[in-house]
Amino acid sequence: MKIHEYQAKAILKRFGVAVPKGEVCFAPKEAVAVAARLPGPSYVVKAQIHAGGRGKGGGVKVARSLSDVEALARQIIGMTLITPQTGPEGRKVRRLLVEEGLDIRKELYLGIVLDRSRGVPVFMACAEGGVDIEETAREAPEKILRAVIRPEVGFRPFQARQLAFGLELGESADKALKLMLALARAFEETDASLVEINPLVVTGAGEVMALDAKMTFDDNALYRHPEIRELRDQDEEEPLEVEASRFGLNYIKLQGNVGCMVNGAGLAMATMDMIQLAGGAPANFLDVGGGASTEQVSNAFRILLSDPSVRAVLINIFGGIMRCDVVAQGVVAAATSTGVKAPVVVRLEGTNVEEGRKILRDSGLNFTVADGMQDAARKVVALAKETA
Repeated sequence: MKIHEYQAKAILKRFGVAVPKGEVCFAPKEAVAVAARLPGPSYVVKAQIHAGGRGKGGGVKVARSLSDVEALARQIIGMTLITPQTGPEGRKVRRLLVEEGLDIRKELYLGIVLDRSRGVPVFMACAEGGVDIEETAREAPEKILRAVIRPEVGFRPFQARQLAFGLELGESADKALKLMLALARAFEETDASLVEINPLVVTGAGEVMALDAKMTFDDNALYRHPEIRELRDQDEEEPLEVEASRFGLNYIKLQGNVGCMVNGAGLAMATMDMIQLAGGAPANFLDVGGGASTEQVSNAFRILLSDPSVRAVLINIFGGIMRCDVVAQGVVAAATSTGVKAPVVVRLEGTNVEEGRKILRDSGLNFTVADGMQDAARKVVALAKETA
């Protein structure tokens, strides 16, 4: 789960990470009131959306007076902000973070991410902050310092010391060291999957502060953090993903034109690979899991068809715990109620498969039954191209 910058800063501050003074607001007049409580004479007005690159898209501005703050807030609130991470459709800005302006002497980068190849978190630091760290990693990987965090002992002070001195911070190294240890504690104790400060800044007075902050969390651990789960902003999420979550379903939006309904993440991956091999591209995938009811399957199919980019649907179910007849009943119910127009290819195998196929045959609806995954992928890709 993602959260906004101001929410991430509030969490990091609790662990001892220094952040600029600031508050969130939702209207221009509120922005002025917030700025009036800050030291000044300069302020920063920042759009709050779940995407990076906001500055490049015009979502981060510096104000020199309270009237500037109001003018910038009117300009940014309500705008559709397009950044390299939002896609061409952009995101509507509904809230702002107004902060004090800082005297910035140096910008750096800090981050903790999961290294899936090693199966451990890795602390990364770079003396060049405020830039696209992926580009730095690609073009000059030697500039990024790394420290592996062993779960059995955690991030150790000597590792923070090595990174802090590696950044050549001089008299600010001790403050950076303490901030790194606080950042590592925040990552571990909140079950985060990513914590990133870009840029971390050293001010003219030698203070070390998080000028920006990003945190994402492991959804599977949110039951341990109800206070973090409450920070979820559904306005920032794909509407169909939110709708699917209401029924305990997992829906992911993609960029192609073949809708996919499957049971199980592994089968979802295999199904999408087969579609790609057949020359198509998935528009989404919806995982109904292992024990969905007829009602859940019906809602899953309805949600799948709600995606306007879907030109054909592949239902690929391996009936283990999930019974094929239950899937068939749900699909027929949803297809009947929605008046489905997109062609539907069905591949069923496993528990009660014959009963499931009979339900589909007797429904009077136009389903294409496939023999195996390869056959299903070829048929659905061909149908998607015909209807495109």
